[in-house]
Amino acid sequence: MNIKNSAREHNAHLIEVFSAIQGEGLNVGTRQIFIRFALCDLRCHFCDSAHTWNIPTKCRIERNPGLRDFENYSNPVPLEKLLEWVQQQNAPFIHDSISLTGGEPLIHAPFLIKFLPLIRALTKLPVYLETGGHRPQQLSQVMPYLDLVGMDWKLPSVSGENHWQAHKDFLQLCYESKLEVFVKIIVAKNTELADLQKAGELIGAVSPHIPVFLQPVTPLDTATGSITQITILPPSPDQVLAWQALMKGFVKQVRVVPQTHKMLNQL
Repeated sequence: MNIKNSAREHNAHLIEVFSAIQGEGLNVGTRQIFIRFALCDLRCHFCDSAHTWNIPTKCRIERNPGLRDFENYSNPVPLEKLLEWVQQQNAPFIHDSISLTGGEPLIHAPFLIKFLPLIRALTKLPVYLETGGHRPQQLSQVMPYLDLVGMDWKLPSVSGENHWQAHKDFLQLCYESKLEVFVKIIVAKNTELADLQKAGELIGAVSPHIPVFLQPVTPLDTATGSITQITILPPSPDQVLAWQALMKGFVKQVRVVPQTHKMLNQL
């Protein structure tokens, strides 16, 4: 085995491991163990996790679930150490699932292939993948170890990213493999109707039964909870209502849910 590939398979570049309430999508309100991976190949205009774009020299690990008593450790992290940390977080009857987030977790597919079967066996918890939904090839490698996928559908007018074909292929792969999936679409004041129309058509063509979450950008100051000036402005209530009606022409379930974890200061 190539030494470089072997190292990738047995070490992870992390940002943090912690316990919190999920604030987005189908799992909103549930308690999860979050494993936040470093690195992202996208540069979305609305990104609230730009600190994950690169690999830090240190990652932070919560000692006790939800207490934010973080300790710093060097990157990369050995597989065995991450297993130990997640087991430490896994207090009985607290967590509903494990969330793989980032960054973009699928960049770390070689590591996940080794890690996920072990952590599922140890914790007995479902594994939830939060992803940009633009890496179908890497998804196919880790699918046997996933229970739910939340894919971000990037609208060019809001994110500055354009991945229509990759999104369609990614969603089609989830559906054909019978892997539970939902789509999250970030919307803002400058969302173009043509982008939403195209997204609705592509999602509906895969299956009209795939849940869609419209998520307005959240103009909350993460420190104080007060309204703050941001570059990407939130949509108006009239816009959201019209967009939900539009999307319901293509799919059955369209929910509007803001980033509730920010409102709860669960960051």
